[in-house]
Amino acid sequence: MLETAVAQRSPDSANKGFSMDKARLKLWLSQYKMLALLVAIALIWAFFAWKTDGGFVTPRNLSNLLRQMSITGILACGMVFVIVSGEIDLSVGSLLGLLGGVAAVLDVVYKVPLPLNLAIVLALGVVIGLFNGYWTAYLRVPSFIVGLGGMLAFRGILLGVTGGLTIAPVSEGLVYIGQGYLPQLLGNLLALGVFAIMVFLTVRQRQNRARYNLPLAPLWRDVARVLLGGVVLLVFIRTLNGYDGIPVPVLILLVLLGLFSYTASQTVFGRRIYAVGSNMEATRLSGVNVQRVKLAIFALMGLMCALAGIVNTARLAAGSPSAGNMSELDAIAACFIGGTSMRGGSGTVYGALIGALVMASLDNGMSMLDVDTYWQMIVKGSILVLAVWVDVVSRSGRR
Repeated sequence: MLETAVAQRSPDSANKGFSMDKARLKLWLSQYKMLALLVAIALIWAFFAWKTDGGFVTPRNLSNLLRQMSITGILACGMVFVIVSGEIDLSVGSLLGLLGGVAAVLDVVYKVPLPLNLAIVLALGVVIGLFNGYWTAYLRVPSFIVGLGGMLAFRGILLGVTGGLTIAPVSEGLVYIGQGYLPQLLGNLLALGVFAIMVFLTVRQRQNRARYNLPLAPLWRDVARVLLGGVVLLVFIRTLNGYDGIPVPVLILLVLLGLFSYTASQTVFGRRIYAVGSNMEATRLSGVNVQRVKLAIFALMGLMCALAGIVNTARLAAGSPSAGNMSELDAIAACFIGGTSMRGGSGTVYGALIGALVMASLDNGMSMLDVDTYWQMIVKGSILVLAVWVDVVSRSGRR
């Protein structure tokens, strides 16, 4: 009788144990995505350093790697907000190419002064972003269709603007935006300033929590976090100063990281973006103008396309009819790899930039190893699918 009872309970016990293991996996995936990404980057760098006899981790290559990822990172900053709000924009690659081409034409053909050139291109990016947002937010055309139409239309306009020809050479001032470096002294001062900001924000956070009698993390934990950040900053600056200093596109990306992260976590607009993506109808009923929020998001995306287009043209020292080709897929993949949920309502800017670093590291390393292009596409596509699967598993674990 006892053996029969044990036999009857054992399948249920096994199923229960399997369910608990599955639940633990889901919980781990949901809580430690960023840690897993950092470990993945470390493994990728270690592998390519081994295969290239250390060539991958030289200051020169790492500087080029960060410069390469800056364009995808700039697009990813805006794309995070678009995806978090529950939308998608497939036109960003073509819009990047178009606005970069406009910058090249204004510089080479019409000799427009650089400040005015930049102002025109950035304003044009905002206007086109507003146009895309109006179709999605007010005319209720699905953003997928608006983006798909823009992908074709903007590419066609680019071919018309450039005549299908490469526009070159652009002025030295414009080239500096994409190819210049920050002097090493200024780079060191910048690192000290960032470290001081980290200390200030940590102290202020502890003071605010103490003022409202909220639980405080152990002091040693906050100190360790600040010191770890300082070590990362030191390694970052010393590595880039080992070549020519911080590349200007990387500096632009770091500024955007701070601005977008602050917007997402510390402003009303940022909270509304996440609310719209989590439950748009409930957000609307609470009094938030959902249409205006989405319009602003697409305007911001257009601005990032303009900035990325300028940096890309400056980096190439020319306006190319093929510029920005497939860039939209790299930006979207960076967001998904970095933990942004395809269902909206969840995602971080720093996660998207880590995802962009993963993509750029794979591109750079496989190019150094002369891996065929089709294999590079296969690897990147597989990683994208894996990232979305992790999102689906982790989201179902929170239900």
